[in-house]
Amino acid sequence: MSNSTETAFLKLVNQHKGILYKASRIYADSVEDREDLQQEILIQLWKSYQTFKGNSEFSTWMYRVAINTAITFLKKEKQRSDNQTDAPSYFELQQEDYNPTKDRQLEVFYSAVHELNSLEKAVIFYFMEGMSHKEIGNNLGLSEGNARVKLNRTKEKIQQIIKKSGYEF
Repeated sequence: MSNSTETAFLKLVNQHKGILYKASRIYADSVEDREDLQQEILIQLWKSYQTFKGNSEFSTWMYRVAINTAITFLKKEKQRSDNQTDAPSYFELQQEDYNPTKDRQLEVFYSAVHELNSLEKAVIFYFMEGMSHKEIGNNLGLSEGNARVKLNRTKEKIQQIIKKSGYEF
């Protein structure tokens, strides 16, 4: 692929890097796992970028790749693959200005989210991105009504987990 393709790709990824941060935060516990997952998502995005047709928004496509990669990544029992040469090694994301690990409420929220199943994590991830029930449904193959019910149940489940942990907001 040409340099201009790489430049366009990196520009798009940097515009939507929040997706990477949130996906890795939801699906991985440790800082090291989060970094590995972000790298893996970047590699998968790069590998499939040539098949991205632009039929959907780049961000919508990126969500799908991020979630699918996260789920697959977690299933693989830490098989460190050495095929990282498939992606340019200089994918550097611009760092965020804030450090969410310092925010206790976020920590409690994310530790509760880690107890959810894959579908629930995806629902919450899309919800956090401000997607409508219809969009969440479309991305997950659910009806709008099903997405609404799933989201409400998942929010309740998170609240129960947080209550059990004894943390008061």
